[in-house]
Amino acid sequence: MTGFFEGIGTAMVTPFNENGVNFDELGKMIEYQVAGGTDAIIVLGTTGEPATMTEEEKRDTIIYAVKKTAGRMKVIIGTGSNDTKKAVAASIRAQQLGADGILAVTPYYNKCTQNGLYLYYKAICESVSIPVIAYNVPSRTSVNLMPETAERLCDIPNMAGIKEASGNMAQVVETMRRIRGKMDLFSGEDFLNLPMLAIGGAGLISVASNIAPAHMKKMWTLVKENKLKEANEVQDFILPLEDACFIEVNPIPVKAAYNMIGFNAGVPRAPLTELEEAHKVILKKAIENAGVKGI
Repeated sequence: MTGFFEGIGTAMVTPFNENGVNFDELGKMIEYQVAGGTDAIIVLGTTGEPATMTEEEKRDTIIYAVKKTAGRMKVIIGTGSNDTKKAVAASIRAQQLGADGILAVTPYYNKCTQNGLYLYYKAICESVSIPVIAYNVPSRTSVNLMPETAERLCDIPNMAGIKEASGNMAQVVETMRRIRGKMDLFSGEDFLNLPMLAIGGAGLISVASNIAPAHMKKMWTLVKENKLKEANEVQDFILPLEDACFIEVNPIPVKAAYNMIGFNAGVPRAPLTELEEAHKVILKKAIENAGVKGI
């Protein structure tokens, strides 16, 4: 299927405090995304640190996000696992709690076959009626969703697209060729946002849009208006901030960035660590140069 959403999807952080999830702060972050023109938020994706959250925290976070957005943008929930049964159960729960869609990362660590990937997504899609987006990020999972497998997924009615973060543009172009008009492509690599949009990507699922949603929405809009020169100017302007958001492993830098622009994102949960002091200097300068004011 195509057309589930177009535009900017922000892979949201989960702010923590000593009591667990800081819902007041999450609410402020959601409002910041609304004001920036974001079209969807992705909750409990990699950036949201679900691996270190309890099941109760995950459930409460979904409930809060759905209620807080109140239909102003789509709410997509990360439900992927290296256990198909767990991914299915998480997807069913997300739908029951009001999610608009699912983002399911490829199974990690187990290193299943391409046929295993197809059957994994088939099982998830058959368990729910809402749209499902596959997430291909081999650097984290050691599994690569190949173009021919992406093409097979197009036959599943509620398979809505692929978030591509392989970093291999040759592969991305071939995937786009095979799924064009049948499923949507979403950029999952901030530094490749513009080229992925230029080949027909429907939108971005971005980490940097946590901090600069309006910049991202402007670039997407310019591409859709076929104003590539202007879109390149925006991308050139925002690229140093995008790079700084990955100066350490995600979501370490973006949580620090939120704190720098007036939010209280807290720090990542162990085994992730707080951003190193030398990197804070670089990140702060990138935020200032991008003209991000925050709140």
